[in-house]
Amino acid sequence: MLDSPKTYRLSWSGYDMELGRRTCIMGVVNVTPDSFSDGGKFFARDAAVAQGQKLAADGADILDIGGESTRPFSDPVSADEEIERVIPVIEKLADQLTIPISIDTMKAEVARRAIDAGASMINDISALRFDPALGEVARQFETPVVLMHMLGSPKTMQDSPAYDNLIADISDFLKDAIERAQKQGISKSKLIVDPGIGFGKTVSHNLFLIRHLYAFAALEVPILIGPSRKAFIRKLLKDEQNTDIPPDLPIVETGTQAAVAAAVLCGAHIVRVHDAANTRATIRILDAIRSAQDN
Repeated sequence: MLDSPKTYRLSWSGYDMELGRRTCIMGVVNVTPDSFSDGGKFFARDAAVAQGQKLAADGADILDIGGESTRPFSDPVSADEEIERVIPVIEKLADQLTIPISIDTMKAEVARRAIDAGASMINDISALRFDPALGEVARQFETPVVLMHMLGSPKTMQDSPAYDNLIADISDFLKDAIERAQKQGISKSKLIVDPGIGFGKTVSHNLFLIRHLYAFAALEVPILIGPSRKAFIRKLLKDEQNTDIPPDLPIVETGTQAAVAAAVLCGAHIVRVHDAANTRATIRILDAIRSAQDN
């Protein structure tokens, strides 16, 4: 699929984004001591703020800030701990930046505090399943919400994940999530879906999912995808000795950009990544190719 995806206009809280003509970048800031992607490199407040500033300067359209690791087999943290980690970072960045800030959380109280601090989007990997009050926060503040597919929880999602039909099963899950959000008073115009690369998927699942990403266009909402530094890339790039590859190696970034390119060509509106500069270069070329005309 080389044509540009359907365009959507996302307008809220003084922000206005047209999704589809140009692929948007969501930059990741993990304020955690145990993230799979950076091993706690940005757990310190000043380091997290500096990383957010760098991502924005490098071309990120949205910052996604999270205070709870959702790597496979991870344990949850309390709302108080999550709040203590992310709120000072959000407050600082909201004062300095003009791009929207997303709070990556499954908890209503964390989302509420984050929005008070300057965040204006919610990225919920549970798709409003784990905390019934989170949908009410989104409705009250009229924030966009990312609804992601995941099998089980981060603690259990990689325990032999299996599907009857990968694309159909995920599509049905996301359709139900959209309906759940609408029943809670959230406008469909503020919903984004994420098929959840790495969240209850094998390597083969992830590859097939990217290849068939265009299938989710039928849900008629923007599509976000986050392949950045994921385990399936590192597994594919292992050497002959099958040695594990650290997520922040340059070769993993090269693999990430290949996955980003495939996702964009298959219909992604937003890509969630750790390296905005490289991704900006990748999507500039891809967007130009998709919109090229025979003059």
